[in-house]
Amino acid sequence: MKDIPNLKVEDVAIAIVPREDDALDEELWDTYLINLKEGPITNVLVNSRGYGEIEGEKMRTTILRHFFEKVGPLDVVQVEPIQVKLFGLTNEYWVSFVHDEYMYDKKYVFVNGSITEEHFTTIPFLNRKGVMIR
Repeated sequence: MKDIPNLKVEDVAIAIVPREDDALDEELWDTYLINLKEGPITNVLVNSRGYGEIEGEKMRTTILRHFFEKVGPLDVVQVEPIQVKLFGLTNEYWVSFVHDEYMYDKKYVFVNGSITEEHFTTIPFLNRKGVMIR
């Protein structure tokens, strides 16, 4: 019997980026999935949820699920908008996908208070500033 390999997710990132050219909508930012691999990833499932406390009150967001049949090599897809008021929660994105006939999964966790300008970096392919976990 063949052992199932435990392959580590590399070259896939989640980024949260302020909206561009939309001064009217500073309440929403956008979440992106970034494929930094030289090949495509397929059957991509992204589950997102927020949880924690805001002003002493326990809060949980609805779990949202997004499916992308294929994300091309060195490409980015918009996953969902996120409200700025949720930055006080822990925001978790659980990503699973297939690459080279193996299924991978990884949790990307933006802890309470981590989505701020002081953590900004330049987001690949978007050439905009945002917070990214790789």
